[in-house]
Amino acid sequence: MKYIFGPVNSRRLGRSLGIDLFSDKICNLNCIYCEVGTATTSVGQRAFHTPPQAIIEEINAFCADAGRLDAVDVFTVTAQGEPTLHSGLGQIIGHLKLITDKPVAVLTNGTTLMQADVRLELALADIVIPSLDAALVESFLKVDRPGADVNLEEVIEGLTSFSLEYRGKLWLEILFVQGFNDSFRDVEALVSALRPMRLDKIQLNTVVRPPAVPFARPVGWGRLVEIAQYFHEHLAVPVDLPFEPAEEASRMQPPEVLKTKRVLSLDEALEEILQMLKRRPCTAVDIDRTFQLGGPEKVEQLLEPLVNSGALQRQNHGNTSYYQ
Repeated sequence: MKYIFGPVNSRRLGRSLGIDLFSDKICNLNCIYCEVGTATTSVGQRAFHTPPQAIIEEINAFCADAGRLDAVDVFTVTAQGEPTLHSGLGQIIGHLKLITDKPVAVLTNGTTLMQADVRLELALADIVIPSLDAALVESFLKVDRPGADVNLEEVIEGLTSFSLEYRGKLWLEILFVQGFNDSFRDVEALVSALRPMRLDKIQLNTVVRPPAVPFARPVGWGRLVEIAQYFHEHLAVPVDLPFEPAEEASRMQPPEVLKTKRVLSLDEALEEILQMLKRRPCTAVDIDRTFQLGGPEKVEQLLEPLVNSGALQRQNHGNTSYYQ
């Protein structure tokens, strides 16, 4: 499939079926930590960048297979970029709510929430996970590298308005990059910006997978714990931390045995793996957890010809090998 990938075992959402609204990266930010890579141009206006009906047809085909649908906990609307820049977002969320009783989540960078039509469309979702990496302009410019039409003050105002209107679950993600937005001034400014908002949860993150630029480095576990404690103390909101990288693989639980296991041909498995890697770098463990191919070693054997041919890249990041 062109727009649907997974389900992926997500730390935050469980077995998440990704729905990518774009076929290429379309975004109004060019974040230094982005897993999809750098954006060639900034796109600030909403448009039908891909046909909504093509996405809906793939959703219908997936949901028609009861075995595959049973393997999904949540439908996650995302994009190689910013999904709210797609003018068909509300149509797609509405169709998901019509065709399935599974919850619908949307991942967004939060930069369009000052627009009333975007807030209205996102109101259809069960979970919205916006991001806000900085409340200081200088840090926002360095980490998120916004397009010329993105104004941080308007972004914070839009996020505040949405938080007070929205009735679903609102989980705010903040990604910290060492030396860029992790100072006490940055954390203090974020607390001030978040205090008027209604948030169900704050999720802290850092650079775990290979980033768009090599100088984007993760913040240490101890510093993340300090930041989490400061947020919780001053905002009285639950704060989630990522697993320590060395412990992540051991803490991830193996996927449940599905009632109906879908058997993929080799070509089908490779195609779905490539679709997933197009959106995010993954380890052999990640890939085996999703496709149950017989262990990480089997995954490595399967992908080695693609690495040798140049169709895939294997990159070391944080003492871990990622395919992308």
